[in-house]
Amino acid sequence: MKTNFVTRTLFSLLLAFSTLAQADRIRDLTSVQGVRDNQLIGYGLVVGLDGTGDQTTQTPFTTQSLNNMLSQLGITVPAGTNMQLKNVAAVMITAKLPAFGRQGQTIDVVVSSMGNAKSLRGGTLLMTPLKGVDNQVYALAQGNILVGGAGASAGGSSVQVNQLNGGRISAGATIEREIANNFGTQQTLNLQLNQEDFTMAQRIADAINSRGGYGSAVPLDARTVQVRVSANNSSQVRLLAEIQNIDVSVPVEDAKVIINSRTGSVVMNREVTLNTCAVAQGNLSVTVNQQQNVSQPDTPLAGGQTVVTPQTQIDLRQEGGALQRVNASANLNNVVRALNALGATPMELMSILQSMQSAGCLRAKLEII
Repeated sequence: MKTNFVTRTLFSLLLAFSTLAQADRIRDLTSVQGVRDNQLIGYGLVVGLDGTGDQTTQTPFTTQSLNNMLSQLGITVPAGTNMQLKNVAAVMITAKLPAFGRQGQTIDVVVSSMGNAKSLRGGTLLMTPLKGVDNQVYALAQGNILVGGAGASAGGSSVQVNQLNGGRISAGATIEREIANNFGTQQTLNLQLNQEDFTMAQRIADAINSRGGYGSAVPLDARTVQVRVSANNSSQVRLLAEIQNIDVSVPVEDAKVIINSRTGSVVMNREVTLNTCAVAQGNLSVTVNQQQNVSQPDTPLAGGQTVVTPQTQIDLRQEGGALQRVNASANLNNVVRALNALGATPMELMSILQSMQSAGCLRAKLEII
C-alpha cells in the first residue's frame, strides 16, 4: 500500500513537470493594468423543479421572495397562507463582467442553491438582476439551468454523481450597463507581471526598448513595467498587440516546493536540489476496535435488565525506521528518485521536506498552502 502511495505521488510530480511550459512572450508574462473582469452577484428564484426544491417551512426566505415576486406581477397572496412548495428554490447567481463588455452582449452565469433544495436539475431561473460592488445593476440573468450531476433514490437508498445543487447557464445573462474605462486616452500603458520578479521586469523593459517605434519602457517595480506612448502612435491597440508578441528571455526561476496540507499533495519545480543528508522515519500505528456486548441477568426473577455494553480495545504499535543516506542531487529526477527511495507516503513526505529545509539540505523555498 505504501508503494502505491509513493508511485502515485511520483506520477503526479512527473505529470506536473511534463505539462509545465516556459512562457517567453510578453502576453504570457503580463497583463494590462485596468483590463480585467468584474464580479457580479444576484439573488433569485428557480422554478419548475420536480419536487426537489426548498422545504419552505425550513427556508422562510424562499416563501418571502416568492410573495414579493408575485406581488410585482399583480398577484396578492392572502396573509397567513401556508405555502408548502417543493418546486421552487432560492439561489445565488454569480458571473464575471468581462473587460470592454458592451451592452447587449451575453455572459455565462453560475447558479448555486442557498437553501435545502435537493437538486436544481430541470429548473428555470427567473429574471434576476446582477449587481456589482457599487450596487448598480449591470446585467439581467434568466434561462434554463444545466446541471452536470445526476442522482436517484428509492426505498431509502440513494446514489448521486457530482453536485446537484449547482448549475450553469451558458449565455444566461445580458449586459445592460457598461463600465467606463480610460483605455487609449492616456500616454502610458502599465504592464503588470503575473509574478513579481525584478529581473523579469528589467528584461521586459529592455526587450521593448530594443524594438524601435514602441516608445520607452521603464520598470517601476518588480510587478509593473510602464510604457510611454509617443505622440505619433495613433492606435494603442495596434501598439499593444505588437508589444505583447515580443519574445523575452525568461530568467531561471526560484527553486520552490509547494505543499498542500489539506490534500497531502507535494509539487516541486525543476530547480529543486538536495544536499547530502541522512533521514530516519518511523511508522506509528494506532488501532481502535470497539464491539458491542449484550449483558443479561443470570436469573429471570433477579430484577435485572438486559443492557448493551461497549468494549473498546486500543492497539499502539511503532515500527523503527532505519537511518538512510540521501545523496546530493543536481536535478529533479535525482530528487524524486532519492525521496522515493525512502518509501514515504505523501503525508510523511511533507514532514521529511520540512525537516530537510530546517536542516539546510533542501535547496528550495518551502511554501505550505
